[in-house]
This record gives sequence, C-alpha cells and structure tokens, in this order.
Amino acid sequence: MERRKFLRLSTLAGAGIILPVRYGFPPRGATGAPGPPGTPGEPDPKLLTQIALETARSKGAQYADIRICRYRNQFISTREERVDNISDSENSGFGVRVLVDGTWGFAGSNSVSRQEIVRLAAEAVAVAKANKRIQREPVVLAPVPAYNDSWKSPMKKDPWDVPVKEKCEFLLSLNKEALGVKGASFCSSGIFTITEHKVFASTEGSFIEQEITRLNPFATVTAVDKATGRFETRDTDAAPASAGYEYIESYPWQEEIRRAAEDAVAKHSAKSVVPGKRDLILLPTNLWLTIHESVGHPTELDRALGYEANYAGTSFLTPDKWKKLKFGSDIVNLVADKTYPRALATCGYDDDGVRTKEWDIIRNGVFVGYQTIRDQAHVLGQTASDGCSYADNWASVPFQRMPNISLQPGTKPLSLNDLIADTEDALLFKGKASYSIDQQRYNFQFSGQTAWEVRNGKMTGMVRDAAYQANTVEFWNSCDAICSREEFWVGGSMNDGKGQPSQSNGVSHGCSPSRFRKVNVINTSSRT
Repeated sequence: MERRKFLRLSTLAGAGIILPVRYGFPPRGATGAPGPPGTPGEPDPKLLTQIALETARSKGAQYADIRICRYRNQFISTREERVDNISDSENSGFGVRVLVDGTWGFAGSNSVSRQEIVRLAAEAVAVAKANKRIQREPVVLAPVPAYNDSWKSPMKKDPWDVPVKEKCEFLLSLNKEALGVKGASFCSSGIFTITEHKVFASTEGSFIEQEITRLNPFATVTAVDKATGRFETRDTDAAPASAGYEYIESYPWQEEIRRAAEDAVAKHSAKSVVPGKRDLILLPTNLWLTIHESVGHPTELDRALGYEANYAGTSFLTPDKWKKLKFGSDIVNLVADKTYPRALATCGYDDDGVRTKEWDIIRNGVFVGYQTIRDQAHVLGQTASDGCSYADNWASVPFQRMPNISLQPGTKPLSLNDLIADTEDALLFKGKASYSIDQQRYNFQFSGQTAWEVRNGKMTGMVRDAAYQANTVEFWNSCDAICSREEFWVGGSMNDGKGQPSQSNGVSHGCSPSRFRKVNVINTSSRT
C-alpha cells in the first residue's frame, strides 16, 4: 500500500475511536457533546461539591470553591483532496481552591469520586497553610452574591450532532473551490471545536452549571510562482465564535475562498510598498488583533501591577495613569464585555462565580478601566469584580483573563465606501498576519494578509511587503474616523496565552473600519 493511501485510511479510521469516558458529565451518545450531570447510578455533582466545601471548612478554610469540569475537543484538517487529520478527545476532573488566613491553596485530580474529593480538599488546605509562610499580603476577596443558575452558549445546531463525514465533505469542497482559481496551487482547511462543561460551587452558597462551545473554521490558499519558486498565501477571514454549527452553514464560504485564492495569486504581481508616513484604513479583520495586543493586554491589572511578567511582559498602563492618560483621540471608546453574543470570552459567570457584565476601558479617549477579578478589586478601591477569572482546565488555577474588548462604532453614519471616498492617500489593510509588540505593550508592528493603496478616494491596487509601526498612545490618538454600526465585525483568537504555567483562553474583539493618520509604514521585504 502506498504511504499516502495508508495515512489517509488510518486517519479516517481513527475518527471512529471513542475514548473512555471518566466520570464527569456523560455524553449524549457516542458523538455527543458533554451532557447534563445527574446520570442514574453516578454521584450527584451537587452532593460532591458539598462534600468538598464541607471538608475544606472542617480543615480550616475560611473560603473554598470547586470546579468539576469536562472538556471535549475535535480537530479536523484537510488539504487539497484528502483528509489529513481527525482527532476527538475528552478529559475531565476537578479543582478545589481554598483560602486559609488570606492565603490561596489549590489541588486537583482527574478522578472525580467522593474519596478523591475529600482527599484533595484537605490537600488544598495543606497547600494554603504551606504557602502562608511566603505570603506578603493577605488575599482580600470582593463580595459577590450567591447564585444558583445555569448558562449555555446559545446555538441552533449542536456541532457535535453533525457527522464527521459531513464536516469533511464541506472542507474538501472549499479546497476544490479554491483550486479552481487559476494560479492557486494548494489549499488547506479545518474546523476546531471545543465544548467545556463545568459546575462551580462555593462556600458562599453558589452552585452554577455552564456549557460553553467554541468553533474555529479556517482555510489557507497558497499560490506558487513556478518561475521564481516563491509562494504567497492568503487566509480566509472567518473568525472563531462561540456558536453552533449554523454559523458555519450560514457563512459565505464559496465567495470568500475564491477571493482568498485570487488575492494569493495577485500578491505575486503586486508592487512592493514604498515606506514612509502614511494614513491607514484598517479593516476589522486586521484591527481586531491590534486591539488585542495594544489595548487588551496592557489593561490587565495583574500586568499593570507587575504580578504577570514572565509570559509576554507587564504593561505601560501603570496605576498612576488610570483615569488620567489620554490614551486615544476623543472618538476612541473601547468597552470590555463578557456578555456579547457569540464572542469567545462570553459566559454567564466567571470562575470566581461572578456574573459577567460590560464596562468601559477607554472612554472618549481617556483610560478609565482595567480588567479585574475578586482578589484584585480592592487594589483599585472597587467593591466588585469585573468577572474576568478563568481557568482553561480543571487542573489550572483560575486567574485574570482577558474579556472581549471592542472599539465602539462611530456615532455618525459612515460606511467603508464613504471612508475610502474621503481619503486622499492611504494604505488599507485586510486580515491579520505577522506582528510583534514589546514587553510593556507599547511599541508594536503589524502587517496584514493583504494591503491596498487608496488614492483620491479609490482603491487603486494591491501592494506587498507592508507593515505599520507605532506606539500605542500615538497610534490611538491618530484615529480620526470610525465607521458606523452597520460595518461592525467581530474577530478573535481561540488561543490567547498567559501565565506560568501557561494557560490559553478564547477572546473576541469587535470594531468597524477605522482611519489612522500619518502612521509609519515599513517595507518588510528581504528580496533582492
């Protein structure tokens, strides 16, 4: 048998393997997502949480919480006419967190049983007592009401109910459409699906059940110039979302994959950009990442306080700048929101048991808000958490993670066509590509999937090798136009890393096309 045929057959066969299911939240069936707790013959999660909390209190904890979690991940990838990979995995477990005399302790296990919960609750208390020897200041928790509630990502069609074969056929159809464009050489595509089902309970009386589902469809087209051996790529613009499979079914994939292929081919004949100060028009497919890096990360309070430094640095937005710094122009308003529909960081409650909400980060250009959790709020003199606590696994300690942060649309009617017509000389960037930013989230460089020249109110042609450089404050203060609500679009990332040991979470950022004046544009080419 040929190696290629063997790999294809063995990969497809692997799709039929169902991993053993540990106790947690039993599936609805062989291909189902995590189902509700309380299956006959298995322990009641509510009883197990009570056991954990009572054990922790009996050992000396003044506060305790427990998360019982189960995760299912599915990854399907294809290339040209073949399926490259299908993987389907599950894991489950619990984590107990306690406060003893103002010091945190944590312990977790993948064996969800009465005996193990008793043992690990006692171990978490022992860890807290050991940690107390090096605790500088006692942990202070902002108050939170007790909730008895459930929340689930809204959806019309559960992605776990869609057969793997149907997903593969869809992806292969994308590849075929892309390769129908003259000059397109390769196309790869895939779908990543994750569902997390968790129960949270605390000694303050909360019992909260949540199920969060996230989808990440993607495709990349490559065009090779056979004469030179050079290649150009173009990703589709489809963003990951917390949604059902109806999101994939309703998206204009055929149109977008053709456009991606045409752009990849056109890059070969595009002229190299001339560097210098240029006005920029940034489409949401590009600007969302700039928001993430230059607004999202520096407004994390733990970075600003220096508690988070090992993973990608701290922040230039130190507390002395809070409510004082003119971060951007008067039209710049950025809002944090963990309730926005279909956004990746959206949930009903955070992992501190705090009900999620929205709040201002930048208001009329002024830096007015950080992102906080229960044990940070008192640092700012606040009496409530912003609900930003999250752990990416039952074995991970919850800590401050980024909410969805979005640039608010302009208040006056302004379409993208109107914005282009009002611009004399600029570069327009589409899509995210390479980027870098310094350890304090201040000086940065971003490029795009494609860049286009705008001359005298019209898009005149594609350029290549373009990237823009700025520092955060200069960049946002140069913003002089933001399109209105009808142009608003939400992008995001399924994997935003932070912490040591590192954790990953999903987060979304929305915006409308925006214009920035006199930003430094560089030529990134190394070609001779």
